[in-house]
Amino acid sequence: MRIEEFLREQKVPFDVLHHRTTYTAQDTAHSLHVPGDNLAKTVVLNVDGEHVLAVLPATHAIDFDSLRQALSARSVELAPEDELSTLFDDCELGAVPPFGSQYGLPTLVDKPLCEDEHIVFDGNTHGEAIYMRYHDFEKIEHPRVAAFSHHL
Repeated sequence: MRIEEFLREQKVPFDVLHHRTTYTAQDTAHSLHVPGDNLAKTVVLNVDGEHVLAVLPATHAIDFDSLRQALSARSVELAPEDELSTLFDDCELGAVPPFGSQYGLPTLVDKPLCEDEHIVFDGNTHGEAIYMRYHDFEKIEHPRVAAFSHHL
């Protein structure tokens, strides 16, 4: 799925932000001159053996105990990197848009992101980001929302 095509099909306004190639959410925020709290990073997890996309602010880290409780899960861990290229074959490794529904995966959003009017996140590459209204993202994706992170 090319994120730009998908968003056009959904008829929601968005902007593509091109930037220098970056490999971390914090570097992307810096490159875009966007506060790290306003940039969403997508993390792929294994939750009781099933993949889940977790979306949280770039300035935050997952609190695995809180996430385990929020999901009533026995185990929550990062998905191995070698699984990502198979799951997201249309994306550069590590550049995953927060639309799990387009990959057959549930999406979980950290509560602080819901409080912002806009959301910025990786496109399909390490050199592009998408800027759109959070309300439109939520309307398209219907993510589950929970508080599962702490500020770095």
